[in-house]
Amino acid sequence: MDDTAALPGTIWIASDIHLGAAVPRTASAFYAFLAQARAQAQALILLGDIFDAWIGDDHALDHPPAWLQAALGALRQTAATIPLWLISGNRDFLMGEALAQALGARLVRAPLRLATDAGPILLAHGDEYCTDDPAYQRFRRIVHTRWIQRLFLALPLQLRRAIARWARQRSRQAHGHKTLQMMDVNAQAVAQALAAAGCLVLIHGHTHRPAVHRVSLNGHEGWRYVLPDWEFDHAQPVRGGWISVDGEGIRAHQWRD
Repeated sequence: MDDTAALPGTIWIASDIHLGAAVPRTASAFYAFLAQARAQAQALILLGDIFDAWIGDDHALDHPPAWLQAALGALRQTAATIPLWLISGNRDFLMGEALAQALGARLVRAPLRLATDAGPILLAHGDEYCTDDPAYQRFRRIVHTRWIQRLFLALPLQLRRAIARWARQRSRQAHGHKTLQMMDVNAQAVAQALAAAGCLVLIHGHTHRPAVHRVSLNGHEGWRYVLPDWEFDHAQPVRGGWISVDGEGIRAHQWRD
């Protein structure tokens, strides 16, 4: 296990908001969700892809554009009210401690084993379990290499933006040649992760396929909860939601704009 922690009380968990300049309605819905979380939850955990792209904390902290200023303000207000924990995703894996400190949030590594009032659960973004796509897993290992990240962050901001645009374009092209199975999590990888963590429940995002799945774990029954992505600008019907965890159990909720 990379990390382990405990959180009592009511925990809300969301993922894959993909905040950016092109999704103002999605951002508005998410900020309303944050306000409700501040009023009703004792903690909020965001499981990655909070931002559609992240090219370094300096981009956020040094003269951020208007949409990013609004996003950081809403997250900072939330962190000042309830504990806000962040896990990075495949699009914002370069979120760092400077951002977390500026927000008053806690940046935690995944997979995270979390002791809750509903029992121990395993939290992850989810892309680490997409092992039927070896090309993506090779790419993931490369971009998570520390010295490569340091090299990228040393580049001028404009060049980082250009590289990020190129990477997103290549990713969209690659998706057109991949099967749905390749882009989903692998059942064996999930079972192995749960066994290693000593958990019967995994909560993740990334796949944009919200559901609750049974998992067979050496004679025991486990559960995999998949969070939805948030999209209120370019999709009908709109979508967004979260999972709550408390002493009464684990429940999925749909956000209605």
